[in-house]
Amino acid sequence: MSQSKPIRRVAVIGTGVIGASWTALFLAHGLEVVATDVAPGAEAALKHFVAAAWPALQRLGLASGASQSKLTFSAALASAVKDVDLVQENGPEKIDFKRTLYRELDELLHPSVIIASSSSGLTMSEIQSACELHPERCVIGHPFNPPHLIPLVEVVPGEHTCDESVQRAVEFYTALGRTPVVERKEIPGFVGNRLQNALSREAIYLVEQGVVTPEDLDKVITNSLGIRWATVGPFLGSHLGGGPGGYRHMAEHIGKSMKKMWAGLGTPSQTPEEQERLIEAVETAYGSSTYSELSEARDRKQLAVLAALEEN
Repeated sequence: MSQSKPIRRVAVIGTGVIGASWTALFLAHGLEVVATDVAPGAEAALKHFVAAAWPALQRLGLASGASQSKLTFSAALASAVKDVDLVQENGPEKIDFKRTLYRELDELLHPSVIIASSSSGLTMSEIQSACELHPERCVIGHPFNPPHLIPLVEVVPGEHTCDESVQRAVEFYTALGRTPVVERKEIPGFVGNRLQNALSREAIYLVEQGVVTPEDLDKVITNSLGIRWATVGPFLGSHLGGGPGGYRHMAEHIGKSMKKMWAGLGTPSQTPEEQERLIEAVETAYGSSTYSELSEARDRKQLAVLAALEEN
């Protein structure tokens, strides 16, 4: 595998929400993209998504050569991955599907081609076990939605992934303006999703117990933790919270009370009845707006946060 070969042509397998967002990002950075998806109407839906995302990408700044015209679509996998330098795979989270796909990709692709998976739960060791030729070029490249705006990419090697593949993936995502984080150990859900699910579990519990409505819980996050964590994260936030004594002061003085609170965190029952009540409560809070209206507002606000973070 050669590190020196530049990545100019990318195949995107699966053009749902994540695959479409990756496609928009790749095009905005001047790459040629060949997308493939067997779903009916996939090509039209993808082009619509890219066109809708383009104004936001223009505000962030397009690379030289960026053009929506560099997108082509092929329903045939072999045609889509021909002569590409990297594959970003966004298929269903089903291990049998992934293994079958990776076995085929392993046979189709030149050994130098990186295969990156957007998988949010399956580990690369599970997936690459189907690759008999070159499992060393397979790596997790897990984004946060939407990838064309949110910078994080979790890069997670599998048991047979080589260091060179990890480095090439890091360099690739960095060149796209992303923030890749290499995780040292495989764990289901990786880091971002595990943190998200820990908070979501307690959020559901609090709503289930009647402590707060979904809308007001969102207000708590967006007017406190969301602002804090967008700038410093949990550990630096705690370090600063300890004053001049830092994290040591924080841990020594409130560590015991924190442990008591951990023991009291809830586990939502989420029976069918409780789940339906929660769904109806969320729909009551946000159902008067369309998906397009809500996602546009989200993206506009996220762009403002990203612009603020860029200022320092």
